[in-house]
Amino acid sequence: MIFFTQYGYKSFIGLLVVMLLYIFVGKNIVDLSLKYNLKSYNDLIKLVSPNIFGSIITLLLSTLFLSSSSIILAGSGSLLNEFFNVPKWIGLVIMLSITIFITLRKTKGLIEVNSIIVPLLTIIILTIFVLHLIHPSDKISLQYILSIDTKPNFWLFQSINYGSFNIFACCGVLIPLIYEIKDKKVLNGGIIIGAVLLTLLSLILNFVLIINVPEIFQKEIPLLYVTGIFSRFVQAMLLIVMWLEMFSTVVSDVFTLSGTIGKLLKIPYEYAIFIMLAVAVVISQFGFANLVNYLYPAFAVISTIFVIQILYFKFFKTHILRKLEQLTGK
Repeated sequence: MIFFTQYGYKSFIGLLVVMLLYIFVGKNIVDLSLKYNLKSYNDLIKLVSPNIFGSIITLLLSTLFLSSSSIILAGSGSLLNEFFNVPKWIGLVIMLSITIFITLRKTKGLIEVNSIIVPLLTIIILTIFVLHLIHPSDKISLQYILSIDTKPNFWLFQSINYGSFNIFACCGVLIPLIYEIKDKKVLNGGIIIGAVLLTLLSLILNFVLIINVPEIFQKEIPLLYVTGIFSRFVQAMLLIVMWLEMFSTVVSDVFTLSGTIGKLLKIPYEYAIFIMLAVAVVISQFGFANLVNYLYPAFAVISTIFVIQILYFKFFKTHILRKLEQLTGK
């Protein structure tokens, strides 16, 4: 979230742009998935990018899922150790155990996890927001927010990159859900509600961070700083939610990549889960996070190109194919 905060008041506009992107692209992914009966993110990539670039996208997306899982597994133990003084290996074992249990339940497990985490996340963020509102501060004003020095980069381009990256990353879960639900009205409604709720929470978090500028830019975990001014209990609640969010992400990553590994190696999905987690645990021990710091910018750019390909296929290529069919039919 601090990625947006550095742009000052423009960060709020950027988040609204991201919300519109989620809804617009998400609804088009639903249309394509239902029309062509897509089952996985690989099917979508083959559909809109059936060339060498599509192979590159598949490789990068798989790398993203694996690297993300490795980082989260490495960080899960550290997070609990830092605040609760629990040995790191215990945090890692807990994360692995629950991840295996949930991913074995496939899409049902993903829905169950998010039905618990999203309400908890909403409650904690709203609590932090209210505490800041009732806590006296000269920074809680439009004048202060407008006066913050902003980073002179292309905030709109970065917002589109950020939104595209998240769309790119969630395709692994979204498309199997579309395949199972198949109800266009329900799916589009879910995308709109999810995008609006996520944006509202992001706007609140951004507000909380922006009224703590410039102190947050010197902190390793800015959200811990903005809750630390209240009580250790509020910090503990935030850490729990952060851990649960990490858990939700690793479950999505493992679910997605295990399906791909299973098809590639022609082994059951359940075996692929253990293979994927074993590789992720090994990689997490070698400081893979440093490598991903360099890969993420590349992921963002590739994601934006992929989103453009989806929209091009939906609005232009499909139209051209339809015209060709009409001509050949004649």
